[in-house]
Amino acid sequence: MSDRLPGFSTLAVHAGAQPDPTTGARATPIYQTTSFVFNDADHAASLFGLQAFGNIYTRIGNPTNAVLEERVAALEGGTAALAVASGHAAQVVVLQQLLQPGDEFIAARKLYGGSINQFTHAFKSFGWNVVWADPDDIGSFESAVTPRTKAIFIESIANPAGSITDIEAISTVARKAGVPLIVDNTLASPYLIRPIDHGADIVVHSLTKFLGGHGNSLGGIIVDAGTFDWSASGKYPMLSEPRPEYHGIRLQETFGNFAFAIACRVLGLRDLGPALSPFNAFMILTGIETLPLRMQRHCENAKAVAEFLAGHPAVASVSYAGLASDKYHQLARKYAPKGAGAVFTFSLKGGYDAGVSLVSKLQLFSHLANVGDTRSLVIHPASTTHSQLDDAAKVKSGAGPDVVRLSIGIEDKEDLIADLEQALGA
Repeated sequence: MSDRLPGFSTLAVHAGAQPDPTTGARATPIYQTTSFVFNDADHAASLFGLQAFGNIYTRIGNPTNAVLEERVAALEGGTAALAVASGHAAQVVVLQQLLQPGDEFIAARKLYGGSINQFTHAFKSFGWNVVWADPDDIGSFESAVTPRTKAIFIESIANPAGSITDIEAISTVARKAGVPLIVDNTLASPYLIRPIDHGADIVVHSLTKFLGGHGNSLGGIIVDAGTFDWSASGKYPMLSEPRPEYHGIRLQETFGNFAFAIACRVLGLRDLGPALSPFNAFMILTGIETLPLRMQRHCENAKAVAEFLAGHPAVASVSYAGLASDKYHQLARKYAPKGAGAVFTFSLKGGYDAGVSLVSKLQLFSHLANVGDTRSLVIHPASTTHSQLDDAAKVKSGAGPDVVRLSIGIEDKEDLIADLEQALGA
């Protein structure tokens, strides 16, 4: 194997992991400890001064989490990664390294409703300002760039509608502006899309979703592509300037192509504190081992369900890029040839009331606020995940009043179609 680059499925099982050197345990152990013993005083000082790598305190790093970080970095094609408590935590930690009060970042308008809320409201208290752009209009990203722009943020497959974003085109805008492109790859997973291959500089995930895959553990992760020069412009002093808390170390100069991941750990996670539990890391690692198998089934089922809905008389429209008639189908063929994902929306002819009614009548689908589970899930975004938006913003984000979002699981597709058929008939 030494002359061969392992394939995706092999990496999903093995990357980052070795048998435990003390016990021989094959599965990665759960290192359920708060802290770690130092060899001596010099060893402790070198760890705290970033002169050596090692474990200090689980808020900053943990051996179980380290396997998870190395595995996801390998699957995404990045140089390093940092696991945190949730996808939202990942977004906070990433932007803390990039933005000062008064700075701006551009975000695609088609995003998970929680991210829209976080960007619009919560980040105001940090002095970070979001400028919205239309992912269907690349020019809107170009026109949004100002001297205060420090990053661009998009989703590879947008939540809730499952639309495909033209990563390469937006990457070109980011390169021209001299800012990093951040891609939330939660709905695609690296099995379907690897954003770094298309120009992303930073990738984030809610590990809670498809990577973990079983709806049992919260988590988030940040992947450093190692492609951005943080010292080129002077815009990113957290990485390019001497850090007083580390005796004047310049992170870009010292750590090179994984400097951003280091910054997120020693400047973000250390002080903000959204640490991932080692138990959750273990659960998510176990989920990742079957990611390729699950994603194949998710996509197969989603396409079958979308085709059924597209032909049903009660359905006004279906938004699923896996359908040949969908406006994002060509982008799906380019970026996600193995499948267009498992999350999509459809609109009902009866409008808002019909959407709410359908959700209540489904029996096999679980009505809850999550995606990426082995189980099939349903929600009415306008009354839940996107309810904080006004009606116009709901429509622009793909969550209009008549829209229902499905996250298709790995059950038998015939059973899923039967459940939808009885609910639509009722």
